[in-house]
Amino acid sequence: MSHAIARLPDEQLAPLIARYEAAVQARRRHTFIVAAVVLLCIALSSWMGEVKPAVLIANAGRLTNYFWSITPTLRWSSLWADLSEWYWNLDHWLALLLDTILIAYLGTLLGGIGAFLLCFLASANLVKNPFIRIAARRFLEFCRTVPELVFALLFVVAFGLGPMPGVLALAIHTMGALGKLFAEVVENIDMKPVDGAVASGGSWAQMVRFAVVPQVTSNFASYGLLRFEINVREASIMGFVGAGGIGQDLVEAIRKFYYSDVSAILILIIAAVVVIDLVTEQVRHRLIGWEARQ
Repeated sequence: MSHAIARLPDEQLAPLIARYEAAVQARRRHTFIVAAVVLLCIALSSWMGEVKPAVLIANAGRLTNYFWSITPTLRWSSLWADLSEWYWNLDHWLALLLDTILIAYLGTLLGGIGAFLLCFLASANLVKNPFIRIAARRFLEFCRTVPELVFALLFVVAFGLGPMPGVLALAIHTMGALGKLFAEVVENIDMKPVDGAVASGGSWAQMVRFAVVPQVTSNFASYGLLRFEINVREASIMGFVGAGGIGQDLVEAIRKFYYSDVSAILILIIAAVVVIDLVTEQVRHRLIGWEARQ
C-alpha cells in the first residue's frame, strides 16, 4: 500500500526555507567569528611570547642532540658493567626519590585536610551567608593561583633548604586545587538527606557529618589520589629551588653537564610516576565502582 507524501504549498514552504537558510547563514557567521577570534588570540599570544617558528625549526636539532648526548653507551658484551656505571649512585638517588614521594604524600595529606575543612564553607548549597562563602572561595583561589615554585622559594628563604619548604608549598597549592574540586562535588549532592538532618534538629556540623560526608567520600578520595599523582611530579622539580627531593640532584647534573646522570635520574622519576599512576588509577576505579554500587 503506497503512502502519499504531503507537500506544503509553495506560499507556506517559501518562508520556512528562507528562515532555515537565514539560520544556516547565521551559524556560519558565528563559526567564522569564533574562528577569527581564536586565530587572532593565537597570533597575539605568539607575538607577545616571541614565538618564532623559523628559530624553532632552525634549532630543533639541538634538542635531539641533547637527548642523544644524555643517552648512555650500552654494549651487549659489557651490559652489566655499563648499567653499573650508568647507575653508579643508585642508592643515593633511590633515597632522594623516596624523599620526593614522601614530600608529595605529606603535602597531599595536609592540603587534602585543609581542602576538606574549607570545601563545605565554600559550597553554596550548605552556606547561605555570602561573606563566609566568598571568603572561603577567595582564599582557595589564592592558594591555587600562586605557583608551587613561588611558595617553595618563599619558604626556602624563611625556613632554609630541605624538604619542609616543598611540603608546605605543595600543601598550600593542593588545598586550593582540591578545595575547589571538593566544593563542586558537595554542590552536586542529593539535598534530601540534608533537609532530613536539618528537619530532625541536627546542627550544621551534624548535618555535614551525617548527610553530606557519606555522599562525597569516594569522590574526595578519588580526587585526592589524582592530586597525589600530580604532586609526585611537582615534588620532582621542587629541588630546583632547594626544596628537597631528587630534583636537587637533577638540576645539579644538568648544570654540571653530567649527561649520564641526567638520563639516569629522569628514568627513575618517570618510572616512579608511571607506577604511582597505575596504582592510583586502579584504586580510583575501585572507589568509583564502589560508589556506583551503593
